Amino acid sequence: MTGSGAELIRQMVAGDREAFARFYDRYAPLVFPLIQRILRERADASDVLQEVFWEAWQGAAGYDPARGSPEAWLVTRARTRAIDRIRAMRRRSETFVAPLHDALAAAPADPGGDVAERTEDRRTVQHALAQLPSAQREVIELAYYAGLTQTEIAERLKQPLGTVKTRIRLALERLREVVRPTT
Repeated sequence: MTGSGAELIRQMVAGDREAFARFYDRYAPLVFPLIQRILRERADASDVLQEVFWEAWQGAAGYDPARGSPEAWLVTRARTRAIDRIRAMRRRSETFVAPLHDALAAAPADPGGDVAERTEDRRTVQHALAQLPSAQREVIELAYYAGLTQTEIAERLKQPLGTVKTRIRLALERLREVVRPTT
């Protein structure tokens, strides 16, 4: 499995720039739409994408396959960096950023790459989300598509923070079961 994500990360740890280029080509089309959905501005999303991959290159040795797939590792980094960018922009402008509307959270323009693979991934995510109870699906969508923190979700839904945290934890456990690769 020379081209697997985990193998590419191992090669990156050894300083293999070609492995990093293949890693970028494979995963940029996966994480860029997520970053853009959270930030809404293509230029900001491009900057964050660059930061995410720079961190992946620098921190490749910290990847632990026991904690998740390369995709999950990178998506988590991307989401975290995008939310960090939103928070930094909020602090700089000292203004409230209006909540996302469904129309604004729509998928961004075609990022390129393998359309069939992206379509299948999208179906997998939609199927997995459909398996969740509505309360759990709502908190996951607010966290990942709107980029809200657990505290912001609790405020928006007028629910206790503990309830939101529990719903997210249960939803993630259920999603993990639904999308677990069959080997």
